[in-house]
Amino acid sequence: MNRILTVALAAAALSTAACAYNETLGRSQFLIVDDAALTQQSDAAWAQALRTQPTSSDAAANARVRRVGGRIVEAAGLTDRSWDYAVFVSERPNAFVLPSGKIGVTTGLLSLVRNDDQLAAVLGHEVGHVVARHAAERYSSTAATSLVLSGVQSAAGDYAQAAGAIGGLGAQLGVLLPFSRRHELEADRLGVDYMQRAGFRPSEAVALWRLMAGQRQGSTPEFASTHPSDASRIAALEQYIESQGWA
Repeated sequence: MNRILTVALAAAALSTAACAYNETLGRSQFLIVDDAALTQQSDAAWAQALRTQPTSSDAAANARVRRVGGRIVEAAGLTDRSWDYAVFVSERPNAFVLPSGKIGVTTGLLSLVRNDDQLAAVLGHEVGHVVARHAAERYSSTAATSLVLSGVQSAAGDYAQAAGAIGGLGAQLGVLLPFSRRHELEADRLGVDYMQRAGFRPSEAVALWRLMAGQRQGSTPEFASTHPSDASRIAALEQYIESQGWA
């Protein structure tokens, strides 16, 4: 019991010391690492992706992503860093961002979007993750959760394995995955802001997610997913766009 109490007190002290207010999000974040500390890992992951995944040599497609991405980055006020873009060959419509300023999109995504506004919605969402420091926040939350769980397992003696399994599942469903859904909705909102500033039509963000919803085969229940359901995402976007008078 003393060991459990010690772990709990240490976690509480760490949480208090690592809270920082993010004006863009309008909330405090738990951060025990910053984006700069993740740069080396991000660059290594980007190099590995370029080395192991096929990339498109379509000059027009690559130029399109750079052009739209450049407008979004400028609207987000992130021109102080070097950005790199790549188009990966995959039928699955997808995109990702790394905190060091690397954005990847798939050929499947470029085939799905019907105009540059919808592509801007995707890229705005990815840039939103960077502005919101979601990678650092996610890393910090995961590291802190692992610390607490390791302490609980140590205090559990012969029941350590069972405690770890139950605790891990509870942490994943109760803390980490819902937090990731929050990140996704925040990135959606920021992405719409950057779309509007860059001269794209915010309403096309809703059109994009309707397209995404239409092409999905099967779905994961929202409570066990790192992403909001399509219905939740669309409803939140519609409400935010209407509140800004951009409908």
